[in-house]
Order: sequence, then C-alpha cells, then structure tokens
Amino acid sequence: MTQTMRPLRAAAAALTLALAALGANSVMAHGAAKPQHGGIVQTAADLSFELVGSANGATIYVIDHDDAYETTGMTGKLTVLNGSEKTEAELKPAGGNKLDATGVKLGKGAKVVAALVTSGKKTITVRFAMK
Repeated sequence: MTQTMRPLRAAAAALTLALAALGANSVMAHGAAKPQHGGIVQTAADLSFELVGSANGATIYVIDHDDAYETTGMTGKLTVLNGSEKTEAELKPAGGNKLDATGVKLGKGAKVVAALVTSGKKTITVRFAMK
C-alpha cells in the first residue's frame, strides 16, 4: 500500500462510520406517542398507553405504532395513589382500543399503575404520574 492510499482509506472508513451512526439514530427513535385524547402517554412493551381521566373514572387508549390496538380479551387493574389514599378498579375493554375503569379519581400529583394482561396472556405494567 502506498503512502497516498492510507489517508484516503482512513477518510472513507470515517465517513462510513459516521453515516452508519446517523442512520442508526433515526431507526431507534421510538418514544411515546403524542396524546390524542388530552391525556398522559407512556410506553411499555412496544405499545403506547394514553390515560385520560373522566368524571366517573378513567380510560386508557392503547396505540401500536400510530394504530389502534384492539383491547378485546384484555384484562387489568388500575391502581391510583392520591397521597396516602389508594383506590383500585378493574379495567374492562370498552370497544376498539379503549379500556375503562370506574370509581377512581385521578387527582393532581396522583401516581397511577395499570397492570394489564393481553389476550395472548402477556403481562404489561404501565406507570403514570398525573400533572
């Protein structure tokens, strides 16, 4: 190998490495989906979960890469910690990508845990902090 080939080869290798690093960043850039119903979104098990409070309870919307995730056959429990007060409610499929829990109140600063089991018997735990 001649002296003039070494710098050229080193530059080509550096350029290839830099392009590979830039490409890997965009491929791995997964995060929580943006809220579609005014709630708080968290990601777990490669799914996004949006927690939305209502007057009589809470709803969780399940999103799989920007598509609605069918909740038929899912079961779960929603646990809400408002300070020292703990409330639990069953999460039930409510059509489409919705799970509903009644009898819970999502106050400011509350910690919320959704323990879910998919129709395929996969367990998913999602944690939320109310703002």
